[in-house]
Amino acid sequence: MHRSIAAAASVLALCLGLAAASSHALAADEPAKPDAAKSDAKEKIDLPPFPADASVRQVTHVAGKTLSYTATVGSLPVRDAKGKKIAEVVFTAYVLDGARAPARPVTFAFNGGPGAASVYLNMGAIGPKRIQFGAQGDSPSDPVRLIDNPGAWLDFTDLVFIDPVGTGYSRSLEEPEQTKKDFFQVKEDVAYLSRIVFDWLVKNGRMASPKYVVGESYGGYRAPAIAHFLQTELGVGPSGVVMVSPFLDARTQSFEDISPLPYIVELPSEAAANYERQGKPLSPETLAEVEQYARTEFAVDLLKGRSDPAAVDRIVDHVTRYTGLRPELVKHMGGRVDPGVFLRELYRDEGKLASIYDSNVTTWDPYPWSQAQRAGDPILDAIIAPTTSAMVDFMTRTVGWKVEGRYNALSNAVNQAWEKNWFSQVESVSDLRKAVAADGKLKVLIAHGYDDLSCPFFASQLIVDQMPPMGAPGRVRLAVYPGGHMFYSRPDSQAAFRRDVMALYGAR
Repeated sequence: MHRSIAAAASVLALCLGLAAASSHALAADEPAKPDAAKSDAKEKIDLPPFPADASVRQVTHVAGKTLSYTATVGSLPVRDAKGKKIAEVVFTAYVLDGARAPARPVTFAFNGGPGAASVYLNMGAIGPKRIQFGAQGDSPSDPVRLIDNPGAWLDFTDLVFIDPVGTGYSRSLEEPEQTKKDFFQVKEDVAYLSRIVFDWLVKNGRMASPKYVVGESYGGYRAPAIAHFLQTELGVGPSGVVMVSPFLDARTQSFEDISPLPYIVELPSEAAANYERQGKPLSPETLAEVEQYARTEFAVDLLKGRSDPAAVDRIVDHVTRYTGLRPELVKHMGGRVDPGVFLRELYRDEGKLASIYDSNVTTWDPYPWSQAQRAGDPILDAIIAPTTSAMVDFMTRTVGWKVEGRYNALSNAVNQAWEKNWFSQVESVSDLRKAVAADGKLKVLIAHGYDDLSCPFFASQLIVDQMPPMGAPGRVRLAVYPGGHMFYSRPDSQAAFRRDVMALYGAR
């Protein structure tokens, strides 16, 4: 596992865990076997059944428009090859009232982790209501108050947010080992979530509607993989794919002992964070120099290694200037500054910690004299409480979906249970290429924040640059905004993102 992702995973380990009953339980309608010995050997846990789908009428305001819509919280079953229900997946859907359904687009949204519920895209980025999180100064004890979301997409598409098994209230009805095999593996994850999309379309009579898939972070890996699976396995043709701060290809951040790629893709984000601290506006023009250096001289000098001692001096000179770190530290590391060290050193003298998701978001370091970071990530530690409280209150009180159980905004248990060496299998660029090639009308937007070191924007830039044109150049577009992994927490970046997405949908 690459060191930046390892840091993110260690942060996730400090977050909400998966309730044991959620992954250990059997279906409530499965009778207990009378064999006492077997019962003692394998404890049976019965879960209360989910309530029926519940809905509520709401109103929001977007771009000067008043939108009346119906919010629905419900569940869909996952069945095995024999038809046995093995899991229940919870969704939150927003459907505009009075819209003509066959022509009305519908968008399916996934977050990542693995182990994250869809609350972040829902109540932060694109849903009709939002709660503030992800920016400097946000606190776990901030009031839980949903407000109209100025960046909402509801005026041009209905929205369905899906919580994978083990996240939100979604749950497996199998024993732990079988749960891992059926749900916590890279390929199986894409297959059953694609089927959930299919089943929602059928259940709601929307198979004829234009369909879009959006995913954030590991959900950004999921999005093109699900789109291609829908195309080729389930007979559903998405019209567009939107990836938010995606992690598309693990190879861009692996093998750092020999490959220059991890340092190449991270340097522009480190420079962007430094420029922002200096008060420089972030734009393609601001980052042009460091991007050009990263893909040319930096790459060449890194590959030279010990064969050219002068190469290290050249690297140190540039990296020091771009990152703002101390020259002696950069030289000590041979110019190979990984995110863990970068984040640890930025605010050490101030007794603060920086977030891997946006290195200009900080909090106090409870162990400032420790060589290694011993606390959670400033952004993640601040968002779990408000997002969990907001989503639970919305689902159970506002919508009236009276469920029993724990809500998991971020599940360490799911993350830890994911298949061994999953990181090396994360690569959906092939699915993206094939999906774009198969459908000449499919449009793609890849969106990033400049300051994100968990999923650096320059990795996606290099990926897009290596794709064949396959028609109009604008069909696959990369957009980068000021901010970090959750760049949409900044109003101006969220507004620019919404405009770019509307262009993809052909909305006005």
